[in-house]
Amino acid sequence: MLRIHLMQQWYSLSGPGMEEALIEVPTMRRFAGIDLISDRIPDETTILTFRHLLEQNELGEKIFETVKSHLKERGMAMKQGTIIDATLIAAPSSTKNKDWNRDPEMHQTKKGNQWYFGMKVHICVDKDTGLIHSVETTAANVHYITRAANLLHGEEEVG
Repeated sequence: MLRIHLMQQWYSLSGPGMEEALIEVPTMRRFAGIDLISDRIPDETTILTFRHLLEQNELGEKIFETVKSHLKERGMAMKQGTIIDATLIAAPSSTKNKDWNRDPEMHQTKKGNQWYFGMKVHICVDKDTGLIHSVETTAANVHYITRAANLLHGEEEVG
């Protein structure tokens, strides 16, 4: 749960957003130590309850200072200053075309209770200027968090 809490803070995810990320992003599950076959993914209520427990015992700041110190000892730091977002670009799912096939670069994904077919554009914006500095397109089923390393320019502020 501590690792989930850290990821939730690092990626600025809500409880529902963190739950969804754990379902969709294998690297986040691996970091949290969750095996889909034998483990249950914590739901948003469990994630919120854990955060409240840390807050009640005033442990949040202590934990983050410990993590920052641990990273610093290894020559690493958390970065901030870029906003990453993704937008779905819908495409026809029909196979009524010359080749009788769907476009192989596009896939379906579910957002809320709605299914979409198409692509996704991943965008990085400088939080202070609002200027876009990176753009990447993928199939619709690719989660934006998996593209973060490719999109960050490396000049984000050390936090």
